Amino acid sequence: MHGNKPLILVTNDDGFQAKGIRKLAALMRPLGEVVVISTQQVMSAKGHSITTTPTLTAILVKEEPGYREYVCNGTPVDCIKIGYQWLLDRLPDLVVSGINHGSNASTNVIYSGTMAAAIEACMDGIDAIGFSLDCYDPEADFDHLDDYITAITRNVLEEGLPDGVCLNVNFPKRSEAPIRGLRICRQAKAKWIEAYTQCEDEKGGSCLKLGGQFVYEDSGEDTDYWALQNNYVSLVPTQFDLTATSHLQSMHRFETILESYEN
Repeated sequence: MHGNKPLILVTNDDGFQAKGIRKLAALMRPLGEVVVISTQQVMSAKGHSITTTPTLTAILVKEEPGYREYVCNGTPVDCIKIGYQWLLDRLPDLVVSGINHGSNASTNVIYSGTMAAAIEACMDGIDAIGFSLDCYDPEADFDHLDDYITAITRNVLEEGLPDGVCLNVNFPKRSEAPIRGLRICRQAKAKWIEAYTQCEDEKGGSCLKLGGQFVYEDSGEDTDYWALQNNYVSLVPTQFDLTATSHLQSMHRFETILESYEN
């Protein structure tokens, strides 16, 4: 694809038939030339995993002027890598991932395949946004998100993002009340307390099923979780550099730790 329009790469982790990616692809088409590379199966909670065995495929399933769609049997990060290393003749101007069926606020971002795709693009210097809806229903209503997604995307296309930063955008599920606005947030402090239950697999053997409870441990009103609970859109500037920079100075003690134990 060539032309004056920006090239937008769309992916997800919920599979090519998910309502979320259908909505996102439709919203991107008026904004540029669009290539969709979606996962063949649900890849939720796959994080930043990649496929290292030579079994990846990306099948073209639809082609129209200014639009192509592929289905990939790999992970969301595979979709990004295959996209601009194999299927595209140039780097995309923007990567958008989602719309995820389920929140990726707080520590969910660590597990998220949706956000891993955005972070992968960010690592390669490409502006990227992950969009998620705080509703796990496969038939979730996404129609209240159109204006926000379009406005956020247009702004990134026009203004760009800081180097090493992508956006983690989470939306409250549809309710009788309209969304109250958008908040720039920090990632909330929270965690999952996992619980495994024993079950039977399809062959009658014993297996384990993961469940759990999300525990919110943050009293701040500037977090993504608070925003969602109060019917705001949350936007968290997210980076792939995991260095705890505020603690670098205090960690210098480790440089002489061997000397102290030898003495």
